[in-house]
Order: sequence, then structure tokens, then C-alpha cells
Amino acid sequence: LLTRLKEEGARSYDLADWPDIYGNDDSIVGALELRTAETLGTESAAYFPTGTMAQQAALRCWAARTGNDTVALHPLAHPVRWERDALRRLSGLHVVHPGDGAPRMFSADEVRDCEEPFGTLMLELPLRDAGFVLPTWEELTATVEAARERDAVVHLDGARLWECATHFGRPLQEIASVADSVYVSFYKSLGALSGAALAGPATLVEEAVAWRHRYGGALFQQWPAVLSALVGFDQELPRLPSYVAHARLVAEAMREALAGSGKAWWRVWPEVPHTHQFQVWLPYGAEDLEEASLRYAEESGTLLFRAWSEAPGGPPGVSMSEVTVSAPGLSWAREDVSCAVEGFLSTLAGVTGESGAPGEGGVTGGSA
Repeated sequence: LLTRLKEEGARSYDLADWPDIYGNDDSIVGALELRTAETLGTESAAYFPTGTMAQQAALRCWAARTGNDTVALHPLAHPVRWERDALRRLSGLHVVHPGDGAPRMFSADEVRDCEEPFGTLMLELPLRDAGFVLPTWEELTATVEAARERDAVVHLDGARLWECATHFGRPLQEIASVADSVYVSFYKSLGALSGAALAGPATLVEEAVAWRHRYGGALFQQWPAVLSALVGFDQELPRLPSYVAHARLVAEAMREALAGSGKAWWRVWPEVPHTHQFQVWLPYGAEDLEEASLRYAEESGTLLFRAWSEAPGGPPGVSMSEVTVSAPGLSWAREDVSCAVEGFLSTLAGVTGESGAPGEGGVTGGSA
């Protein structure tokens, strides 16, 4: 990434301009904020060092504006799963979960039928822990309308919003316009060093910037991360549709290889990925699968799966890995994917002591 910054950064921003001093508007930070607002079609945007901080600021600002400190969100949403209860402990907000917790965005009827009042409906697009899944456009707009009927505002956790346009068949500006505010990440899909932004009405963003300072987010200089985000806008954002399209080929090839492996159970989810990321489930413990992943990488030069985890509260001995298709994976043909899956399963059989493993295989080079 540092080499990429050196080679491509100058084409994205002239660092001879006035440098970043606490994110002043006429610096590289201001340029990124303007680029973000223009891309999403919002009135304003503010840079934050982390997405957790950006959403804390946004949700507490909306709570003050609506007079209701309850946020409706999915039990698999990032603030619930991965932020150490920060909404409650740091911002004093309350959480309610419409619906039955099914691994999908809740429906319009579930929002209407939620027994508790709430001031903000937060939608994570895509819902990562459910398999990077997205609703249909009609489902999304109906759910937003149901929240409006309850006089609630709508905030998008759009950490991975950039790659949603292909699924919805609509431009980013139209997707962002369904909500009152949206958070986006710069490193998850655009490949930046770090960083996030909150986009929405200028008055809300101005309030959130004050909370950014209170939360310790007014850093003296952030230009390396900001420059990498601008490079991501120029280089990665235009490529995301090709990643999404190729992820569908990779997922299909993996399904075919697993179906022909003789395994009693496995799952590629979603069967047709909604974005350039999806899940692979296998009936083994995470420790054995990670050992097989490392061995296969050492033997073949291909890291097919990066990490495995067992689902919290799920059946023992069933684990999941997330697959991301980006630039290195575009060179993989269907046969390359099938060969790599067969080689991985053969290595896994050696780790677990199983017999009847598929034939030896594997490819070298980039991973999908």
C-alpha cells in the first residue's frame, strides 16, 4: 500500500498544497470530505478516524434531535456484535431489535410491528455477519417508509456501501438518498489505510464534528490515510462492479467443487453473492480448517481462505470463512477455483485424518 501511495498518490492529490492541520477544510481532508459528499449526493461529509466513532456521533446527534435515545437495529449489526456495547456504555443509547433476528434485513412489517418506540432506524448495508446480504430495492424502500411512518430517522451503516450499486442496479447517490445520514468506510472496500466518513445534512455533520473532537478524533494530521482514501476513490471504486461480477463466478465454481467432493454438508452463502464478498461453511472445527489453510498456502502458494470461525451459539464443529474477491482474484478462471478447492480439501483430509480425499490440486498466484 505504501508503494501504491508513492506511485499513485500524486495523481489523486497534490501534496504541495497546504497540509492537513487538524483536518482544516482547505487541506487534503477537506478535499476528501467534498469528494465523499459529491459521490453520495449529500449536503456535507466529515472525515472520522474510525467508523465506530462516526456512528457513535451520528446516532447520539439523531437521538438529541428526535428526543428518543432508542436505536432500532439488527442483532447482527456491527455496533451490537463488534463494538463492546459502546452505544450504551459510551453514548447512553438504548437498542431495540425489530423482528425475530433472522439473518437478513428486517421487513417493513417488522418495523411497523416493533413494540417499542425508537427515534432512529439503523440499517447495515450489506449485513456482513449474515453473509454480506442485501434486501431488494423494493424491500429497502418499504422498510425505510415504515420507519418514516413512525416518525423515525434512518441512518445507513454503509461500511461496505460502495459495492452495493450492482445489486440494487442504482447509483450510489440514489442509494444514499433513502436515508437521513450514512456512514462509509474508506479501508474496507476502497483499500485505504484507515478512516471513515459521516455524510448527511450540513447541520447534522457540524454537530457530529463537535462530538468527533469530544471523542478524541481531532487528530493533528491524518493525510497519509486520507491520501490513500482518495487513491481508493480513483482506483478501487471503478473496479468494484467487476469484483462483484467475478465473485459470482468464484462462488459458483466453489459450489460445484464442493458438490463434487463427496462432503456430506457444506454451504456457500449467499449462493449468488450480493457483493464481492460471501461466506463458505464447512463441517469442521476452526482450528483444523485454519491449519489446512496455512498448509495449503505453504504448499501451493495460494491462500484460499484467510481465517475460520465457529458461529457463536451455533452447532459445534461447523465453521465459516469469509471470501473477498478483489483485484488479485480477477485472473482466476473457473478451473483455477475448482482446482484450489480440491487441493484445499485434500490438505484438510491430511489434517483431520480423513480418507477418500479428492485428488491433489491447487494453483499458485493470487487468491480470490
